[in-house]
Amino acid sequence: MRSTSGGPRVLLRRLRETMAEQVSAQERLDKIVVLIAANMVAEVCSVYVLRIDNTLELYATEGLNRTAVHRTVLSAHEGLVGLVASEATPLNLSDAQSHPAFSFRPETGEEIYHSFLGVPILRAGNTLGVLVVQNRAKRTYVEEEVEALQTTAMVLAEMIASGELAALAQP
Repeated sequence: MRSTSGGPRVLLRRLRETMAEQVSAQERLDKIVVLIAANMVAEVCSVYVLRIDNTLELYATEGLNRTAVHRTVLSAHEGLVGLVASEATPLNLSDAQSHPAFSFRPETGEEIYHSFLGVPILRAGNTLGVLVVQNRAKRTYVEEEVEALQTTAMVLAEMIASGELAALAQP
């Protein structure tokens, strides 16, 4: 694993600490994406949450344009994020832009990133969202990184299922 921050064990410890903090749901989500990006040496980490209208809303990001948070909304089948959500399986690409499902959203500024790893945020067999990391360099993420992201997605699933993020949804 390429991580310089101590690997999955350190990530899990820091996640536990972040989940225990008395902060707002948005602050907690913002801290989580920063933690993941640092731990995985990723230039981007984003969380998309599936809304009741079956669209995916960008709820937090480290690395993409912050103004896109709560403004970028994709249909549940749009782009790579939609593909991860609809198929409920991880997608690991060294050159995301060459994938036929790639969808360009200019407000995010993601056109400079090539590598893409997206994992579904799942709970009881239901997709609640998608967790994504991206890098400028073309690379394939290793199994340990995929597993670390999937474990983090489980923590996010509990946040979403608890209703903690409901107040953040844009109308």
